[in-house]
Amino acid sequence: MSEETIQLELNDAGVSPKLPQPSDPRDRIQDVPYRPVEFRDDDLSAALERCAGWLRQAQQWLGEPVDVLAVHLDYDERDGYPYYDLKLLCNEEDLAGVPVALRERAAR
Repeated sequence: MSEETIQLELNDAGVSPKLPQPSDPRDRIQDVPYRPVEFRDDDLSAALERCAGWLRQAQQWLGEPVDVLAVHLDYDERDGYPYYDLKLLCNEEDLAGVPVALRERAAR
């Protein structure tokens, strides 16, 4: 049995630099485990809309649905912080672009 190595281009956060980034500066892709992709806002519907937009872009880039393991909604009552904190817990291989790399390798 031979093992083949797949070379991935990853940034310092361990995700593909080609992965679409959340559009609002309050939103971010966090570190492991589960690679939470976070959307924060005082308006829950705005956070959900940005989340859905990012998910559509990421799925288009990936060429298949993003493996979302869980959706977590929390709130932050501290002054100066967005009230809603919406997180998608995503498969880190998807965010690193493994399916893209496999397709590119198969196309060679």
